[in-house]
Amino acid sequence: MCLRAFVVKKNLKPGIPKRHLLLVATAVWLFAGGFLLYRGIRMIPSGSSTLWLKLLIAVIAGLLLFHLLFLRISLRHITRIRSLEILRPCVFSFFDWKSYLLMAVMISAGILVRKSGWIDQQWISLFFITMATPLLLSAVRFFRAWGKYCEIVK
Repeated sequence: MCLRAFVVKKNLKPGIPKRHLLLVATAVWLFAGGFLLYRGIRMIPSGSSTLWLKLLIAVIAGLLLFHLLFLRISLRHITRIRSLEILRPCVFSFFDWKSYLLMAVMISAGILVRKSGWIDQQWISLFFITMATPLLLSAVRFFRAWGKYCEIVK
């Protein structure tokens, strides 16, 4: 009886091909980057004379962050997904547990800082735009990896 229950639970695992796991990662990173960009743009105060300069600096800082950190992070995730031994891994395995923990901490910290009022909304908006840039570029990288991925069926 116990063995039969185990088999039923195993069959309920939402497994997908590894190639499509890259597409799920694309969607998650695109959503996160798009959400931060949307929030950042909505929080920008109107009437700032140096708005365009600040936005330009935020995007340049985001590009720098992408090249210094997110290139390595996205490559690590792409490589890990491609090297999974399971043919149909769980749909949630596009991240490892450490990345889920980091994501939870970052989301919580963002909410705490935004709600606390410790930092002016203008600077938070620029930080959100800065963070959105490497997230969106990483989503593009996952999408390209999805497009290039070729499963060899023996």
